[in-house]
Amino acid sequence: MSNATLSKERREYLKKKKIRKTSVLFTQIFILAALIASWEILANLGVIDSFLMSQPSRIVKTFLNLSANDLPLHLGVTCYETLTGFLLGACGGTLLAVALWWSDFLSQVMEPYLVVLNSLPKIALGPVIIIWVGAGTQAIIVMALAISLIVTVLEMLNGFLATDPEKIKMARTFGASRMQILQKIVFPSNLTTLFNSLKINIGLSLVGVIAGEFLVSKAGLGYLIVYGGQVFKLDLVMTSVIILAVMAAVLYQAVVILEKYVSKRISHLG
Repeated sequence: MSNATLSKERREYLKKKKIRKTSVLFTQIFILAALIASWEILANLGVIDSFLMSQPSRIVKTFLNLSANDLPLHLGVTCYETLTGFLLGACGGTLLAVALWWSDFLSQVMEPYLVVLNSLPKIALGPVIIIWVGAGTQAIIVMALAISLIVTVLEMLNGFLATDPEKIKMARTFGASRMQILQKIVFPSNLTTLFNSLKINIGLSLVGVIAGEFLVSKAGLGYLIVYGGQVFKLDLVMTSVIILAVMAAVLYQAVVILEKYVSKRISHLG
């Protein structure tokens, strides 16, 4: 088979892939537009109660009103709390996973505690956390940290323990220390595991922050949702929920972009 034929087949493959990707995107946009249009029409016709369910036009008006007032403040507070809890959970969880991988004895001792803590609903600890650290931003960050930390430890530890034992054995044969094995084999082999953990934890951190803002906050998207429910401003509740969904998608995509950048840098260096 000639190079020209291969090149032609490659072009055809890339063309089909691009068409498929475009088709998926347009279908997603069409479904979203259809849902929004149906929601607006049904509300206008009185099929659904716009007071209880709100409607797109009212949500847009509420969003514009929020944007002209305190939305940047509330959005900034939630974003700050989420990123702080997320980064602390990712860094602390990875370090703890390294410590557990380093010591088999410590890993075996801590395993049942980690399983129990992972199964425990962290929101139930909310009142206790508030009493321990105070009713403020710090309590909300601790809530986010509590949710994301254990997941990171378990994900990274399982990845470390699943690293190819033959590579580790070969490194030990050549006299590599445990630190060198960690730096050269174990950690690089688990970059995918790390980023998968980050993708999960960015959402979990946001859940922890919103749960914390439900309990104790004077600002943030969670505060807006609780306030809107208390005064029966369902437009405010729905607007805040939609903003929250967009924020979650943006944060997730930020992690995806970071993963692609790191992967490209590593392949370039390699």
